[in-house]
Amino acid sequence: MECSRRISSFPFAVVAISLLLVVLVSVPEADAKTDPLIALENHGGKMLKSKLNLSVVFYGQLGRIQKKTLRAFLKSLNKNGPVESGSQVSSWWRMVSSYVPGAAEIKVKVVKQYVDANYSLGKVMTRDFIKILVKNAVAGLPGAIPVIVGARDVTVEGLCMGKCSEHGVIEEIPYVIIGNPETECPGACAWPFHRSDYGPAGAILKPPSGDVGADAMVVALASGLASVVTNPSLTGLYQLGEKANMIEVSTACPGMFGTGAAPGYAGKVAVDPLTGGSYNAVGVKGKKFLLPALWNPKTSTCWTVM
Repeated sequence: MECSRRISSFPFAVVAISLLLVVLVSVPEADAKTDPLIALENHGGKMLKSKLNLSVVFYGQLGRIQKKTLRAFLKSLNKNGPVESGSQVSSWWRMVSSYVPGAAEIKVKVVKQYVDANYSLGKVMTRDFIKILVKNAVAGLPGAIPVIVGARDVTVEGLCMGKCSEHGVIEEIPYVIIGNPETECPGACAWPFHRSDYGPAGAILKPPSGDVGADAMVVALASGLASVVTNPSLTGLYQLGEKANMIEVSTACPGMFGTGAAPGYAGKVAVDPLTGGSYNAVGVKGKKFLLPALWNPKTSTCWTVM
């Protein structure tokens, strides 16, 4: 998810107190208002399709809840739960799959995961170190996409400079890297679970897992996966914004999580009556998540699962 909005003002806000008292059991998927300034185009580059094999690297000392939450999110992308449980993580992923020619749902599989608990390359992730991690992650796994997750005491070069996750290409290998918003731009990248650095003040949402870092990383990871599918080689679906920055399907509608979202308001979401955590999608074993809006090219709107 981008830290700064490239089309209009950065969304700073949270759901009103009254909404925190409402539990939404089943709501329709919906589109937000049209933004005529956004016109994403396919620039002829390839998109990923059919399957998405991931090699996940937990770099540093990540907490148990954080790793568990991220793993549950990945498992939820292709899993359909009971209708009565509300909007599904898989519904969000089907929107991502719909961008790809053929529109068949992309099957996600974690083919490898490991923890680099000893910070083998130090606690400052420079471009050179990221290159090493990317190549190590896919050794013997042709076609796999590295997903690098930094711990709270790891600084990732390139993040906190207008973006909360990054995807790119190293020696023709697309990759995704995210930091931990507990310490990596919490006023931007941990919103709406943390007070924003700018804009109007408001109530702060409680994270569905109870861990701010875990749920903020889910938002960043979701954004990164949507971008790497639709624009893996930086030649696919995007629009050039200010200073030639790319606006992509997951960054065209920053800070929007539910219907009615606007600067100063994250949108209409549900609240778990037991934990008070705010969410808009349900995954495996009833696990709850807050997922970002996506740009819907068919309707020229910002689409949310709730």
